[in-house]
Amino acid sequence: MTTQIMPNCETCPAYNASSLKKLGVSAEGADYVIALAGNPNTGKSTVFNALTGLRQHVGNWPGKTVARAEGGFTYNDKTYKLVDLPGTYSLLSTSTDEEIARNFILFGQPSVTIVVVDATRLERNLNLALQILQITDRVVVALNLIDEAERHGIEIDVRHLSRKLGVPVVPMAARQMQGIPELLDAVEQVARQKIATKPHRVRQTDAQLEGALNTLIDQIEAIYPGLPNARWVALRLLDGDESIEQAIRDNRLGNLTQPAVLQQPTREPLIAVEAIS
Repeated sequence: MTTQIMPNCETCPAYNASSLKKLGVSAEGADYVIALAGNPNTGKSTVFNALTGLRQHVGNWPGKTVARAEGGFTYNDKTYKLVDLPGTYSLLSTSTDEEIARNFILFGQPSVTIVVVDATRLERNLNLALQILQITDRVVVALNLIDEAERHGIEIDVRHLSRKLGVPVVPMAARQMQGIPELLDAVEQVARQKIATKPHRVRQTDAQLEGALNTLIDQIEAIYPGLPNARWVALRLLDGDESIEQAIRDNRLGNLTQPAVLQQPTREPLIAVEAIS
């Protein structure tokens, strides 16, 4: 018996087409939209080229001078659009590249986010992976350059790493096309919700902090119904993230939760950002 995926499923582009449109990405003709994230120099572009071949084009992100590469591929009769996010070391939005990557994952809600990590520098690369896991549970980790790690005598227990992260981890050497079939299979499994991921999340142990966090979450959800991952937004506010604070003042968060066809007057929301400490 086959299971039919309904067109309004959370991992289908139709579910959040308006948000994708505002971020400059058209989901037309795609069954799933995939984000490709990772630190610089992890072989992310090699993975992109291996998946898309010649089916790609390059432009700029809306209102930015940062280049954006998009491509497509077909797997098991499903069409995937792949969006290559700027290479970043974090999602803390201290640069334009980080802001673009963060906004796409948070508000674009891609069907799957592939996080490319360098197997020879795993500890450094996992910082970004863990931040992405705070935002979305639809993640596949591409453990690239596994051949280089083996040459340096580095052994990685892939199964243990996958259990700890709570998402699929695929060892690969993209330059040799090693691991590409396994990566495609893992992406399909997550996109079509055939496997349940349980991403590692940082838990707050301070009762006072957790109370302040829950209060702030309630305020955010009251003003922005349907905002994806209000908890992560609240954590960034408590951490003093100026870009998130400014997005609230400018009502950019609200704009991203509204259908693209609506033109509504904006008012500054009544969250006392300055009082957060």
